[in-house]
Amino acid sequence: MPIDPQPKPRSKAMLARFGLAAPMLVWAVLVLTALPASAQTPEEKGRTIAEEVDRRDLGWGDSATTLEMILSNSQGETSTRELRFQSLEVNGDGLGDKSLTIFDRPRDVEGTAFLSHTKITEADDQWLYLPALKRVKRISSANKSGPFMGSEFAYEDLLSQEVEKYTYRWLRDEPCGDLPCTVIERFPVYENSGYTRQVVWIDTGEYRIQKIDFYDRKESLLKTLVYSDYRQYLGKYWRAHSLVMANHQTGKGTTLTFADYKFQVGASDNEFTPDRLKRVR
Repeated sequence: MPIDPQPKPRSKAMLARFGLAAPMLVWAVLVLTALPASAQTPEEKGRTIAEEVDRRDLGWGDSATTLEMILSNSQGETSTRELRFQSLEVNGDGLGDKSLTIFDRPRDVEGTAFLSHTKITEADDQWLYLPALKRVKRISSANKSGPFMGSEFAYEDLLSQEVEKYTYRWLRDEPCGDLPCTVIERFPVYENSGYTRQVVWIDTGEYRIQKIDFYDRKESLLKTLVYSDYRQYLGKYWRAHSLVMANHQTGKGTTLTFADYKFQVGASDNEFTPDRLKRVR
């Protein structure tokens, strides 16, 4: 209800009691209600941005795609692998998304499969099936900062990026390429992470991650991941079709190039179990 700028006292006695205090009180109330809400701290603003990124990518259900992985060394020599990637959206009960990665080529890695179950507050579950050993190997928490199949991606990079996995701080707004972006810092809650922090550039139009700088346990810049060739699916969900990870300390790199995604293909929970890894084709 709007405040009457010239309130009338209920009686002459009331006016006599308050004198000039009543008009001054009304003026103070008007000034206070006109002030904007208190500004967010950098930590609050950083988390708000991360929550918006997450909110815009809810409800896709499940997806499948194929991709090419190109590994390059410091001399520029390359090798190529072909993979399939499936994911299942999971919400609630402290659980995050599930994903399955299957290597199809070359022959020396054919049939290798990687399964990930993200959890919100507990340690994530990850398994690797190696056909040569014919067994499923559970990846321990201490090893998740290690390289995934010789690439510049760590096992922890392949987890779904749930909001609760990090604490946050907003740094600044600045352009990234042709897009206006906001830049936040996120700090892994995971105690065995190979990173102390990550600096993330997010475009302010669609809230898509454009770039991430990863800092190692010595606080030195370790890697940079650049996302590009975003395409929209189902009129709502954006997916980058090119991910390029550069290791600044070794000169090595890994490029992931995705083919078209398919969404809501009917994947079920029983397709993302350790037992299935031995049967993937």
